[in-house]
Order: sequence, then structure tokens, then C-alpha cells
Amino acid sequence: MNAASTLLIVAGLFLLGGVFSFHRQGMPRGVVVLLGIGSGLCLLAGALRLEV
Repeated sequence: MNAASTLLIVAGLFLLGGVFSFHRQGMPRGVVVLLGIGSGLCLLAGALRLEV
């Protein structure tokens, strides 16, 4: 696992935590969806960069 994939996965997990937090706070649905899409893309990019 290289540094770039690690950073992308950590950023994706951080954003995923923000999705749950924003949803519990009652933020607008568009903000939560946009944050969720960003989280998913970070996790996907990190998984694709793994050297397995």
C-alpha cells in the first residue's frame, strides 16, 4: 500500500464520517449527497491505486 492510496482511503473515511454527522444534524439533503459522492470517489480511487 503506497502513500497516495493510504491518503485517499483515509480522506474517504473522513468524508464518510462527515456524511453521518451532517445527516444527524439535519443538513440539506444535497449537501449530504454531495459529501457522500466525494467520499465514495475517494474510497474508489484509493482502492484502485492499491498495488495488490
